Amino acid sequence: MPKFTSLTSRVVPLPVNDIDTDQIIPARFLKVTDKQGLGEHLFSDWRYAPDGSPRMDFVLNQSSSRGVQILLAGDNFGCGSSREHAPWALTAFGFRAVISTSFADIFRNNALKNGLLPVLVTGPVHDQIIRTVQRDPGILFTVDLEKQMLSYPGGSDIAFPIDGFSRKCLLNGVDELGYLLGFQDRIAEFERTAEDVTNAY
Repeated sequence: MPKFTSLTSRVVPLPVNDIDTDQIIPARFLKVTDKQGLGEHLFSDWRYAPDGSPRMDFVLNQSSSRGVQILLAGDNFGCGSSREHAPWALTAFGFRAVISTSFADIFRNNALKNGLLPVLVTGPVHDQIIRTVQRDPGILFTVDLEKQMLSYPGGSDIAFPIDGFSRKCLLNGVDELGYLLGFQDRIAEFERTAEDVTNAY
C-alpha cells in the first residue's frame, strides 16, 4: 500500500452518526476478492436511485467531491459487520483519511491495515470543523501522520491518537505481513543459529 506521511485536501462532509459497514458497501457487493471497482459502489444505496441513476443531492455525486481525500463523518463510523470491504471501498474511491468522534473497533483496525487513517477528534473539535467547512467548502485540511496533527487555516493544530505499530506501518507503506517480511534476514539468521544448536546435540 502507498506510504502515508501527510496529505492536504478538502473534506467531504457526511456528518451522519452510526454509519454502518452495510451502508458503506452493501452486502451484495462483497463477492469480489480485491478492491477493483469497489469505489463505484461506495455508499451505493445513498448514491444511486433504484434505476441506477445518481442522486445528485448526495454529496459524493457532486463535483466538489472529486479528488477529495478526507471524509468528515459522524459519530460511531463503521459500526456493524466486520467486512474489510468497507475500507477497501473508501480507499478505492480515493479517501485516505476519515475524521470522526469515534470509530467501531473492527472497522478502525481494518482501516489501518488498508492504508486508511482514522482521525479521532473530540465532539467540540468536530463541531468546529463542520462549521468551518460550511463557511468555506474549499478550505484545505492537512493530516500529518508524522506529527499526529490535523490542521487547517485559522484553526489550532489538533493532535490525534494512533498506536505506534500502525503508525509505523502506514509511514512505511506496509501491512502487517510486509512489516514481518522486513525482518527476513534476521529470521533466516535465527533459523540458522537454531539449526546449528540443534545439530550440536
